[in-house]
Order: sequence, then C-alpha cells, then structure tokens
Amino acid sequence: MIALLANLRQIIANWWSEFTLQTKLMAIATLVVSLVMSGLTFWAVNTIQQDARLNDTRFGRDLGLLLAANVAPLLGEDQRTELARFSHNFYSSTSSLRYILYADEEGNIFYGIPFSESEVQNSLTIRRKINLPDDYGQNLEQPMVRQHITPDGEVTDVFVPLYYNNQYRGVLAIGTNPNPTVVTSSHLTRDVTVAVFVSIWVMVILGAVFNALTITRPIKELLVGVKNIASGNFKQRVDLPFGGELGELILSFNEMAERLERYEEQNIEELTSEKAKLETLVATIADGAVLIDTEMQVILTNPTARRLFGWEGQAIDGQNLLHLLPSPILTEVTRPLYQIIKGELKEGAEFRIALPEPNERTVRILLTTVLDATRESVRGIAITVQDITREAELNEAKSHFISNVSHELRTPLFNIKSFIETLYEYGEDLGDAERREFLETANRETDRLTRLVNDVLDLSRLESHRAYTMEAVDLAQPIEQTLRTYQLNARDKGIELIQEVSPNLPPVIGHYDLLLQVFTNLVGNALKFTLSGGKVAIRAYPLEHTNTTCAVQVGQGSQFLCPPLEDDFVSNGTLSLQAIKKVRVEVADTGIGIAQEDQKAIFDRFFRVENRVHTLEGTGLGLSIVRNIIEKHHSQVHLVSEVGIGTTFWFDLTIFQEVPPPEGNARSAENAGVPPQPAETKVSVISS
Repeated sequence: MIALLANLRQIIANWWSEFTLQTKLMAIATLVVSLVMSGLTFWAVNTIQQDARLNDTRFGRDLGLLLAANVAPLLGEDQRTELARFSHNFYSSTSSLRYILYADEEGNIFYGIPFSESEVQNSLTIRRKINLPDDYGQNLEQPMVRQHITPDGEVTDVFVPLYYNNQYRGVLAIGTNPNPTVVTSSHLTRDVTVAVFVSIWVMVILGAVFNALTITRPIKELLVGVKNIASGNFKQRVDLPFGGELGELILSFNEMAERLERYEEQNIEELTSEKAKLETLVATIADGAVLIDTEMQVILTNPTARRLFGWEGQAIDGQNLLHLLPSPILTEVTRPLYQIIKGELKEGAEFRIALPEPNERTVRILLTTVLDATRESVRGIAITVQDITREAELNEAKSHFISNVSHELRTPLFNIKSFIETLYEYGEDLGDAERREFLETANRETDRLTRLVNDVLDLSRLESHRAYTMEAVDLAQPIEQTLRTYQLNARDKGIELIQEVSPNLPPVIGHYDLLLQVFTNLVGNALKFTLSGGKVAIRAYPLEHTNTTCAVQVGQGSQFLCPPLEDDFVSNGTLSLQAIKKVRVEVADTGIGIAQEDQKAIFDRFFRVENRVHTLEGTGLGLSIVRNIIEKHHSQVHLVSEVGIGTTFWFDLTIFQEVPPPEGNARSAENAGVPPQPAETKVSVISS
C-alpha cells in the first residue's frame, strides 16, 4: 500500500512538473476560487436546511398541540370511536402528516394511523409500546420534538402529553414530513454547486492540455535540444511548425546549432586528440595525480590516486577534496592548501605521511601551484602522490641492519683493541699467564668477529637472488658430520647427542652445504641452551600416518616436544613408498625453551634469546640463516617450545624421485632401484 501511494505521488508530481508557471498559477487560482464558491454554496445550503428543520419543528409542535386539544376530551371521556373518526379525518385533511399514534399512561399504543386500526385485542395480538421516560406525563408541559432519518426521508416526531381535568391520560405522537418546497430548493442548490465546481475544473484541465500542446511541447523540445548540444551533439535540430515568438526562438536555436556544428568540424577533432593524450598520460603515470580548483573541488584524478586514497568506484569529481582525504593526510595538508590558494605559499609543499588504511602505506605528497597564463593568479593546485612504501621499508631495514651490525662489530673490536693496547703499554709489567690470558681473550673476540662477518656474508648471499643447484642428498651424511663436529663440545658440557634417522631413508632434493649449515646452526643453538645432563636429538623420517600428538621420552626424566605428523600417506595401515612426498627433519633439545612472546621474533635478524635470559652470547643471525636456507628449499621451518621443557625445530624436505616406470610394470620398478619400504623409527610414543 505504501509503495502504491509513493508511485501515485510520483506520477502526480511528474504530471504537475510538465505544466508551465502560467498554467500552474491559473490552476491554483481556479482551485482557490472554486473552493471558496463551493464553501459559500454549501454554507448557504446548510443554512437553508437548518431553517427548514426549525420550521418543520415549529409546524409539527403547533400541529401536535392543535390535535391534542381536540382529542384530549374524547380520550378523557373514553370515546374512542369518536377519537378514531376525528383522527382519521384530521390525518386525511393534512398532507404533511406521516403518522398519528395514541398511547395510554403506560405507553401502550392502542390506536395509530396509518400503522394500525382499532382491532379486537386477543392473546395473539402483538402489543406495541412507546418508550418514554417514567415521569413523562408529570414533568413535560410542552411537546417533545425530535427528527430522525427513515428510508422514506427525514421525519419530525412530536410527542404531546394528553391531559383531561388535569389528569394525565396518555400521549399523542405524530410524525410530519419536511416542507417539500424547501427540500427541492436545497437539492437544486447542491446540484448546481457540484455542476459549477466540476465545470470549472473541466475547463482548467482542458486549458492545461491545450497549454501543454501549444506551449509546453516546444519548450520541452528546446530543453532536450539544449541538453544534447551541451553533451556535444551539435547535429541537434528542433522542427516544429510554430510562429510568433516561439517560432523565432526555434529558428534562432537551429542557427546556433548549425554554427556550433561547423565550429566542431574545424576544431573539435584537434581538441579531442589533445585531451585524449593528456588523459592517457595522466592515467598511465605511476604516481597519483589530483587536480583541484580554488574552491577545493576535485577536477581530475587518475587511477593511481584513486587506489592510494581508496576512492575506487566513487564519483568524486566536483566534490570538496577536504571531505575525501584520509584523516592523516587531511591533518597535514589542510593549512598548506589554504595558504597556496591565498597566494601565501608560492613554492608548494612536500609531505611524507603514513596511511594505515585501506593498506598500510607510506606516501609522499607534493603540492604544486597551478597559475593562469599571466602567472599572477592561482587557478588551482596539482597534487602528486607517490607510493614510497617499499622505499621506506628498505630504508628502515637498511638503517636497522647497519645499526645492528655496527653494534655487534663494535663490542669485539673494542675488546680486541683494549687488550692489545694493554699488552703494548704494560706488556713488560705483566706475567706470562696474564699475557697469555689477554691473547686468548683477543683471539676469542677475533673468532667472534669472524663468525659475525661470516654470518652477515652468508645471510646477505642467501637473501640475494643467487640460484643454487639442488640435487639428491642423503640426509644421514650431513647429520653424522654435524654430530661428529659437536661430539666433543657435548661431552664437555655433559649433554647426550641422539641420532634417530629412519633406515633406508630416501634421498631428498637439496643442497648439501646449505643443509649442513642448517644442522650446524640448529645443533649449536641446542647445545648452547641445554644444561648439563640434558639431551639433543636429530630425527629424520618419512611422513607417516598418525592421529596422535606425541612426546618422545629419552632417558629418565627427560622428554622432547614433537611436532604434529602428516596423515596422508597410509592406506589400510600400510605405508606406500610411492605415496611418500616429504621427509621431516627435527632438531630437539631438553633446554631452557623459548617463551611464547619470543617465538614470533626468533627468526628475525640479530634477535637473541640470551638478550632475555642474560646468559650466552651469539650473533643473532643463525636462525635467520636457517630460515633463508629452508626457504631456498621451498619449505618452512617451524618450532614447538615450552619454557623449562625444551624446543623442537622441524621442517619438511621433498623426496628426490626418479622418472617413474611405466604403470603396471612391477619388475621395471625393481630394476629402477626403488628403495624398499622404510622401517618404523624406534621411538616411544606417548598419546596425548
């Protein structure tokens, strides 16, 4: 219903908007006049009807009193036959009477014209009664008059109490018809008023239609023609057979359109070509471009600016720039923009601003003044937006890297210089043991400096785009070499080294030297942060099916945290070699563990756990090197750690596979040298 009313209101509004101002004023004036005339007419009709009702009331009351004065003695003397005869004659001689009723003291009707005649009362007679107040005969000295509407028209009812010898004997009720002359006059007046009102509006509507056909149509045609010319259609013409002022207007319009068309043929092609070149240039430049006028309204933007400011899909041309810019930029450029427009800032301005939304970016904003041909007044402002996010990140990373390297190099260089200066200046005063201690300290600091330089070089080489040749690597060899390297160190610290490599482990795709460096760094870190009596283990196994997270117990009172295993390679409980795609490598320890808040930053450059626990020293680059090497192998290094329990670093390597033999040829597969099914690693699994 609401939608229907809205559509109807829209239709009426569109219909009303098509009329000219003259027609609208004429319609409004006609409406006011017709409403005033109709109001006056209806007021007159109502007044006439009120007077008619008053006259009918007086006539009915007088008629009732006259009849009551004549019938009261007859009723008091109980001459009902004479009463009926007289009442019938009175009813017949008076044309305005509708009915006559007689009722006794209790209101029971005993005689009525024309409703009933005197009849013999019996048990089957329907007794009729007038409902009157109980004290009607005692309190009313004047007749009671009322009017009501019946299907046959309006009736005036008059109730007159009947007294005989000052004794209440009953009530007389008569009904009178209204004056037919007054009723006819009232109806005629009403019909004439409605006819006049309808005639006026028919004339108004006919006038509006005539106006629309003779005036509104050519004006609408001219309006459409002007809009077409404004949009660049200079071939527009208006062809309507009108004379007078409208004809001259149409002729002038057609002449104007013809001249514009000739001008377009001469110059518009060149202008369009230059405009297209400019728009193409602005749209294709890598920097964002925004042009505004002196009212801060946007005139031109290119796709780059829309993307940087999050304006894609928005109609921003003609809008105020200050209502569109992100708040960080708005805070910085509002004052300079007003200064440039007022001419207070001639050279423009430059800003470097960080945008948190829609994506975290850093932009450089350049404000350039646009002057007129005389270069005296400001016509607008050109805003250039450069996305320098990558540049800012590189500068920050470079500054951070240089700061960290400088800090790390300064400490060993300072120690070396201090001990050597002491030996140079006071060497003769020192004993052999002290000089040897100083030289050992300088030697350790030199080794530390060498390790730092080597780690920086390794990390720089890994972060470059250098390509490494990957080949089949037997993981057992670099694992055994790493364990031999750290065997003496582990023995000195009282730490047990454990090797858990699955038998017949298939070779993986990798780089031997890089994987060796990964094992060296991970095992070295494990030994560094594991106390005496602890354990460090290296595991390598094909990924097997399991739904159990585990903790592997080695020895009494020690346990390793294990990462979750894949479950994609077992069918019906049997491991299929062709299904194995990865080998998982784990380096686990029972050391101090890594706090949860440190685990996210553990692979960052120069981040050291000892910075938190204040124990051992290191370069802080080992795990960054590990991460980069594993990424070179198209994998990711993960960790599972709990403070006081231990840490496990793990990653997956792709198994090296020869070209598979033809399907269904089992003997060819054997000849191709496919290794046998790997045996299960002998570890104790504790289900959680």
